Amino acid sequence: MVKNKWITLVFLILVVIFNSCKSKSEVNKTRRPNIVFIMTDDHAYQAISAYGHGLNNTPNIDRIAKEGAIFNRGYVTNSICAPSRAVMLTGKHSFVNGKVDNVSAFNWDQDNFAKSLQKSGYQTALVGKIHMDGLPQGFDYSNVLPGQGEYYSPEFIENGVKKIIPGYITTITTDIALNWLKNKREKDKPFLLLYHQKAPHRTWMPEEKYFTLFDDKTFDPPANFFDDYEGRPAAATQEMSIFNDMDLVYDLKMLDKEGDIKTKYRGMFQRKYDRMTDEQKAAWDAYYDPIIADFKAKNPQGKDLALWKYNRYMHDYLRTVQSVDDGVGQVLDYLKENGLEENTIVVYTSDQGFYLGEHGWFDKRFMYEESFRTPILVKYPKEIKAGTVIDELVQNLDFAPTFLDYAGVDIPTDIQGESLRKLVKGEASEWRDAIYYTFYEFPGEHKVKRHYGVRTDRYKLIHFYYDIDQWELFDLEKDPSEMKNVYNDPSYADVKNNMHEQLEKMRTKYGDSDELNQASLNRVLKGKISNH
Repeated sequence: MVKNKWITLVFLILVVIFNSCKSKSEVNKTRRPNIVFIMTDDHAYQAISAYGHGLNNTPNIDRIAKEGAIFNRGYVTNSICAPSRAVMLTGKHSFVNGKVDNVSAFNWDQDNFAKSLQKSGYQTALVGKIHMDGLPQGFDYSNVLPGQGEYYSPEFIENGVKKIIPGYITTITTDIALNWLKNKREKDKPFLLLYHQKAPHRTWMPEEKYFTLFDDKTFDPPANFFDDYEGRPAAATQEMSIFNDMDLVYDLKMLDKEGDIKTKYRGMFQRKYDRMTDEQKAAWDAYYDPIIADFKAKNPQGKDLALWKYNRYMHDYLRTVQSVDDGVGQVLDYLKENGLEENTIVVYTSDQGFYLGEHGWFDKRFMYEESFRTPILVKYPKEIKAGTVIDELVQNLDFAPTFLDYAGVDIPTDIQGESLRKLVKGEASEWRDAIYYTFYEFPGEHKVKRHYGVRTDRYKLIHFYYDIDQWELFDLEKDPSEMKNVYNDPSYADVKNNMHEQLEKMRTKYGDSDELNQASLNRVLKGKISNH
């Protein structure tokens, strides 16, 4: 009798264990993925070693590509900081979501993908740069930078409360993200973490440990560094030339304590320098003072000055990237060490591309490739094979629907992007054959003309307008550096007609028009007046 009771008890225990294991297994199979969305600011694809340009080494960012997918044709819809982030959140073009430039207001009351995930049971967090005023909506936790943020002793706004945090911004942003993952995350919920760095945004102030990185390297400028802009008048009127417009103090750190170097932005950089502690200033001066003395002694002019400025720029820009790469490694390591790697989608991207001397420039804004194109790398071990390469045309419009798709949340019909899920799995039978671009911030900083355009696999058509009426057509197969405008070349007459048709098709598809362009201009001008 007793023996039978023990047999029955053991049997019941085994049934409970079996059912428990079975239910856990079923939960794991149906568990929704976590999402870590890493966005940097102005990180050129040329400065990620996975893209093969040989400028620097980013082993941690490269891990995402090696373990997942790299997109060779990732693009933005509007190459400027805040509008790009608005597109990312909403999955809608700037003329639809209303954030057309860095000055105009963003309406946080509109839908965004974080709100949808939050409503569906995700725990959501936003850490770092978002560059849009107002308390972020859609996030259980936010700890963000006001505006552009500062490299040293930055201010953060944690759930609406502002405070200064001593230290270096890239490290601090990573620490906040990791602290949320470790201590604030609810372990029984899927999570969304937007981990957004300021770097490598201007003024490229590196972390002390990387002051001497690349000191032994002289960078050769791109072949079109001394571009004369023949046939491209809109390119000739910009103010983002390394030689003409890059400030010796503000951008290149030539802060002479005796005040011998007079520049337009000296006072602005002085305020950034003054944010440092005495110890940080001592380390900074120990490195930069000899460079200042050497510059004054050599007094380079003309072409020599242009090349000197280019190399100073490249050294500091790439040093700030290195700190970003360190942070990515810390986050990837945390996910792996805590059993989260397999069920977490990790995306690395930038809010747009950036010029590293191409056409003689720094900054972004133009529809030319270096600023139009942005890095996109994605890993998700459950679905994406390691080493996947994607050559289709994708845009930052596509992030919102992609995340909703993976989370099993209905994609609103007014979202203008497409989910990348089938594309990275190799299951997309067809994909878009063209992408659309707009830029509105003129009159404005850097004097880049207002323009819109369309890009296909091979060709690009751009219309510069407002105080100019100039068309540009490029054959990207024959002219990848976009040096020859063939719009008026008779041999491209058929191509030109086809591209005009493609442009109108894109404008109709997304709902853009000249009337909307005028409305967007009015928003820009209104914003400038209200912020005067």
